[in-house]
Amino acid sequence: MTEDLAKEVRELKRRRDAVLLAHNYQLGEIQDVADHVGDSLYLSRKAMETDAQVILFSGVKFMAETAKILNPTKTVLLPDLEAGCSLSDSITAEQLRAWKKDHPGAVVVSYVNTSAEVKAESDYCCTSSNALEIVRRVPESQEVLFLPDMFLGNYVKQRTGRKNIHLWVGDCFVHTRMRPETVRRMKGEHPGAELVAHPECGCSTEVLPDVDRVLSTDGMMRYAKETRQPEVLVATEVGILHRMRKVNPQTSFIPLSPEAVCPFMKRNTLEKVRDSLRDIKYRIEVPDPILRRARKALDRMVEATATSPASTTVSAAIA
Repeated sequence: MTEDLAKEVRELKRRRDAVLLAHNYQLGEIQDVADHVGDSLYLSRKAMETDAQVILFSGVKFMAETAKILNPTKTVLLPDLEAGCSLSDSITAEQLRAWKKDHPGAVVVSYVNTSAEVKAESDYCCTSSNALEIVRRVPESQEVLFLPDMFLGNYVKQRTGRKNIHLWVGDCFVHTRMRPETVRRMKGEHPGAELVAHPECGCSTEVLPDVDRVLSTDGMMRYAKETRQPEVLVATEVGILHRMRKVNPQTSFIPLSPEAVCPFMKRNTLEKVRDSLRDIKYRIEVPDPILRRARKALDRMVEATATSPASTTVSAAIA
């Protein structure tokens, strides 16, 4: 059944002149038929580079909105409109406007995990792979409003040493579940295993001495290709393990928490991908005034990364 669906998806991509972008957290069967698999930043670039007239984004809604903002003349589809994001939902444009009033002159750095309306109120967008680079571009004398992920924001604050970063209290409920006690238990069960952690994790800044590398998801993929470790503990959503195990079957990649499953990401199925291409649904639209303003923040995100030689790794090994 899966093979038949995969064949149907490939044929529909050809007929619809479509490109299929899949996030690292998608089901393995979707990743296997995608044209490009990666993190939000990598997929944003691929969306900008494609000549295809239809972009099917198998991820969550804010990702498809980002693709539409970067490609306003193209048809952008999302397999399931209910594929949302708890982190994106943690702040609204109205709340951001009120926060900005409390800090006049501050530079707003919004994680890409935000709605189009929030991006339109921002000066910069960033991803986990370039958050440090973006914040370091802001003059030291200016305040920074970093949103919405408090764990990524706290990580950036620690790494940059800046005192004038204000953090929004938001989080990804999947990553927040990864607590220091989980790290200690799993390290005890797998002595000698390296631990790589996404900076959204609730444990990332509390147990830095126990974390070997803090990496974006694409940083994790590059690490997976290069490592020769027999065992690696992976602290992020379990969907990434599919690719990690494919690129390096010699290493045992073990989820720090097997329960780290995003129900929003997993709303997308291969059948829904097929239906979306077949019926050209569900179209993602962004009102033009919001699109134009949000585009400025996204362009700055992409431009900053293009000039950074270490754009896909959040940090090197931590001593």
